[in-house]
Amino acid sequence: MSSSTNIALLGTKFMGRAHSNAWLNVDKYFDLSRPPSMHVVAGRNPAETAEFAQRWGWKNHETDWTRAVSDPEVDLVDIGTPNNVHGEQAIAALEAGKHVACEKPLSDSIATAEAMAAAAAASDRQTFVWYNYRRVPAVALAHRLVREGRIGTIYHARASYLQSWGGPDTPLLWRFDSAVAGSGAHGDLNAHIIDAVRFVTGEEITTVEGAIEHTFIHERQTIEGGAGGEIAGSGASTGGSKGTSTVDDTVAFLSRLSGGGIASFEATRVATGYHNANRFEIHGELGALRFDFERMNELAFYDASDGATAGWRTIDVTRGGDGHPYAAAWWPDSHGLGYEHSFVNQAADILTVLGGGDALVPMPDFADALRTERVLHAAIESARRGAPIPIDPVV
Repeated sequence: MSSSTNIALLGTKFMGRAHSNAWLNVDKYFDLSRPPSMHVVAGRNPAETAEFAQRWGWKNHETDWTRAVSDPEVDLVDIGTPNNVHGEQAIAALEAGKHVACEKPLSDSIATAEAMAAAAAASDRQTFVWYNYRRVPAVALAHRLVREGRIGTIYHARASYLQSWGGPDTPLLWRFDSAVAGSGAHGDLNAHIIDAVRFVTGEEITTVEGAIEHTFIHERQTIEGGAGGEIAGSGASTGGSKGTSTVDDTVAFLSRLSGGGIASFEATRVATGYHNANRFEIHGELGALRFDFERMNELAFYDASDGATAGWRTIDVTRGGDGHPYAAAWWPDSHGLGYEHSFVNQAADILTVLGGGDALVPMPDFADALRTERVLHAAIESARRGAPIPIDPVV
């Protein structure tokens, strides 16, 4: 291996941009023993991929992802493609001797996710999953406070991820096609908050006790050239016909935690008035924590030991001098971070691990992400069978 980490990126849309920005900027803010080299990007459209490479700083571009994955100069394959191709691409990369960073959810099906985890276990390469919200300073601080025992035994966790972009006027993007996405708001949004609760509490979800899966909008305008695009306003042209949405618009479920507490989860793309309200609350014997991504530079903390003066306090998590996770790499106190910084923070941790160091907070690999996939799968099973579903442990 060279002194840098040669990266191949698969995918040039929303996550392709987010990941490219991270690789482009990470060594400007973090001291890395093996900084990234943006070696090659692969996309399906030749002209779009060439333009993407020039805009984002990729040295080479490719329309055949298999050539990018098998390139002997590549060290790390970064997968930012739709869910239904994660498995094929990740397994091929591992078999080619590459490290792999894969977008979430791990795959479009539990069977493929299990195959990916098995391939990772059989390989001597490192795997990573882009649960980037772990790298938001407030979420990382919440994880640390729980680990330090500041809220004691956990009684309740409640989490919701509320968006509104999936209303009736949104066309039939690939995210509404179960053959590509696997699921709708559930795999896209519940995956994030399941991971967040597991990460912050340090506990596993052992049983889904009850779930509701619902689709409000069954037909959507088709997109010229087929289901593509990313989100409403992506510039895709709609045709005159309609197609069937085959995914959920919302999934909500109750569950039990391994420490004896209970947890609730709700994800929806039709919560009018909310754009990206990724939220959780953790309530324990000694205190509580509350986070809302729409106020991402704040963490609310309640210390029950304060007695008569107890109350929610708002922590500004941008104070790097106070040891808030990741904050010291960025701006002076209270200058704020944004969505893109979570990806840069994760890129820094990936490169640190590949350089032989330790991530600042635990990094999900394929085995870890499979635990979240099992919860996602159990919730749908519970909704369709109308029964509690125990979650098989990962072995």
